[in-house]
Amino acid sequence: MTEYAKTLADRLQQHFKADLKDCRVAHGEVTIEVAPARLIEVCQALRDEPAFAFEQLIDLCGVDYLHYGVSEWGTDEASATGFSRGVEKATSGRFTFDDVPQVGCHDGPRFAVVMHMQSVSLNHRLRVKVFCDDDEFPVVDSVCGIWSSANWFEREAFDLFGIMFDGHPDLRRILTDYGFVGHPFRKDFPLIGHVEMRYDPEQARVIYQPVSIEPRVLVPKVIRHDHRYIEPVAEEGKD
Repeated sequence: MTEYAKTLADRLQQHFKADLKDCRVAHGEVTIEVAPARLIEVCQALRDEPAFAFEQLIDLCGVDYLHYGVSEWGTDEASATGFSRGVEKATSGRFTFDDVPQVGCHDGPRFAVVMHMQSVSLNHRLRVKVFCDDDEFPVVDSVCGIWSSANWFEREAFDLFGIMFDGHPDLRRILTDYGFVGHPFRKDFPLIGHVEMRYDPEQARVIYQPVSIEPRVLVPKVIRHDHRYIEPVAEEGKD
């Protein structure tokens, strides 16, 4: 643990106290978790207080914890045939639209917003995490009024995760098409999407149509020819 990270964490805990739901140092980085109701007050202080002076918001993104800790590819041991990995369906990428499993190892709200801040004058960084209270309608306050750089970041999180930002001046999609349905970075969004598009020469325009491909995951088979995989053969003449 670096000394500056420990000093920053102690300073944050002393200043905000009950406003912080969590404060930890890992890999030399400080992360705090803030309740949604206190987000604006905490962020305002992080920017304006001389002890913190986080003048820059360098990143903001959404996180979906739906299948957190679940993997189709993690196994304790290989099967006798070598096809144990990725065969059993576990996450939503392998299921159809109406058969998505709602499982995971995360005990808490599904969606979170994560912000990374930098203090140029004091040369330190901070990660701030805030969870959305409602999984069906995830929403947090916009920090555009504190850091103008949050504008496009929040639009990206809304577009890809469907997270709403209360108070954003122009919350609309920024990466997907105008008629796009759904939010592609959500864990229950199908890998093949909901619709496909193609150019129709007769209509002289791009049209949308139902998806014509089936979802599948290719499981590679590796064949090795060395001494570890050759069946032992009994030597002739031995008892």
